Amino acid sequence: MNTRLFFDQLSEHIDCFQALKLMEPEILRAAKELTATLESGKKILICGNGGSAADAQHFAAELVGRFEKERASYPAIALTTDSSALTAIGNDYGFDRIFSRQVEGLGQKGDMLLVISTSGNSPNIHEAVRKAASMGMQTIGLLGRNGGGLKGEVGCPVIVPHAPVKDPGS
Repeated sequence: MNTRLFFDQLSEHIDCFQALKLMEPEILRAAKELTATLESGKKILICGNGGSAADAQHFAAELVGRFEKERASYPAIALTTDSSALTAIGNDYGFDRIFSRQVEGLGQKGDMLLVISTSGNSPNIHEAVRKAASMGMQTIGLLGRNGGGLKGEVGCPVIVPHAPVKDPGS
């Protein structure tokens, strides 16, 4: 086991959490926008690739289920969960449209699209954001590193300026 890698990653995680304090205005703005969407009776669509797809599913599950206390269910859909839709859209339209096509079919004016992307440069996420904006949906991006191209495309970017520690043995 590479103990140096473990402690380097632990240190990076601590630094990342400390940086969140400085991001309070952006985090509060995103929370207010999400709350306003739900209070207006609209829904939240969420997407991401890879680990961000798992995060999208977890986020949606917490909204539909419960988080910390009993409450009414909130309308949220992770666009990463329907393997039939993902593969059919990917096959018929291309991977770049797997989320935008779902946004088109499931989203409505006033809904929210929440995208999660470490790089901020995934073409399929860009397509989804553009489709959502054209439909009158609000957009929030939970982004890593420098936010990539999405920082200028989403209505509310929340950028965690963190680059993962690389394993020197890989």
